[in-house]
This record gives sequence, C-alpha cells and structure tokens, in this order.
Amino acid sequence: MFKKLLLSLMMVMLLSMGFAVAADKVNINTATKEELVMLPGVGESTADAIIMYREQNGSFKNVEELDNVKGIGDKKMEKLSGQVTVSK
Repeated sequence: MFKKLLLSLMMVMLLSMGFAVAADKVNINTATKEELVMLPGVGESTADAIIMYREQNGSFKNVEELDNVKGIGDKKMEKLSGQVTVSK
C-alpha cells in the first residue's frame, strides 16, 4: 500500500511540474537563439531572423509583430502564438 501511495505522489509531482513548464512562455525580446529553436516550427534560420529583426527594429511590441519576420507565415504564427510573449 505504501508503494502505491508513493507512486501516486510521484506521478502527481511529475504532472504538476509538466504543467508549470508548459505555462512558461518564451520572451521573444530576450530569448537566445538556443531558446528560440526549441519553439515549434523555429529552426536556426528563423531564430536568426527573429534576432535580426529585433536588433534592427527594437523590441517587439506584441507577438503579432512576428508576422513581419522573414520566414514566419500564418501556419508558423499559429504554432507560436501560445508559446511566446513580449512581456517580462
């Protein structure tokens, strides 16, 4: 019985950790290339384009501004919209 209780407790902890990680969004104004390529649909060239855009134009004012980045179209925006933020 103790093993079942311990196993159940461990499962709850692991699941709650997963939700906490999923709730974190990547800030596109401060993210490194390594952080950006971990996003769905973002490879090295798209990560480079995001960084280049913010270097040339300043911080993103909103997530929708990603539409202006070369290589990000409607489908990629759909994948990214819930994963990224511009706030601290």
